[in-house]
Amino acid sequence: MAAPDLLFNLRNNFYLGAFQAAINNSDLPNLSPDDAVERDSLVYRSYIALGSYQLVINEIDSSAATPLQAVKLLALYLSSPDSKESTISSLKEWLADPAIGNNPTLRLIAGIIFMHEQDYNEALKHTNSGGTMELNALNVQIFLKMHRSDYAERQLRVMQQVDEDHTLTQLASAWFNLAVGGSKIQEAYLIFQDFSEKYQMTSLVLNGKAVCCMHMGNFDEAETLLLEALNKASSS
Repeated sequence: MAAPDLLFNLRNNFYLGAFQAAINNSDLPNLSPDDAVERDSLVYRSYIALGSYQLVINEIDSSAATPLQAVKLLALYLSSPDSKESTISSLKEWLADPAIGNNPTLRLIAGIIFMHEQDYNEALKHTNSGGTMELNALNVQIFLKMHRSDYAERQLRVMQQVDEDHTLTQLASAWFNLAVGGSKIQEAYLIFQDFSEKYQMTSLVLNGKAVCCMHMGNFDEAETLLLEALNKASSS
């Protein structure tokens, strides 16, 4: 029997945008050193998502593990327009370093930063080989931004083969269905609906449902959902 996944709830909260819940419930006992690094990465990325860049920059020092250094780079990149160029050059140096360049978290952060830069080809250089569900999900997002739903669909199939019920597989399905449109919108809506019944309501889930409603012409319901999402965002 596989050991229980001690980080399951933390990851889920993070993926679904329940960032404060991820932070509040991150005090997990008996983690292996690798799990502890992953836990810290997710907590710091939750702080970044809530806009607390400086906290992350201050807390991660130069002796921290590579994934945490990568997360610090993301905080530096987002914290001020002035630091973007130096952050990107540090990032490129690290990616070129054979010892750490292939670290999945470093590649993920590279993908996120280059996606922000709208340099999708550069992003894919680092994310395309996949290796984790998060990298696969990011690939789906990048391909959809490039209007290449054929590639996005191929990547989604890979995720479905690994774990069809994984939160990121479901999210990627919803993004893909929204991008394709038509009868797929209903399928996307049902995914967000399922999330809202199983987990706590987040702005991400509410916004997803709202976008589906707009596509289906249910503007009243969309407006209600968006107002609820705004309230959630301002209170979290």
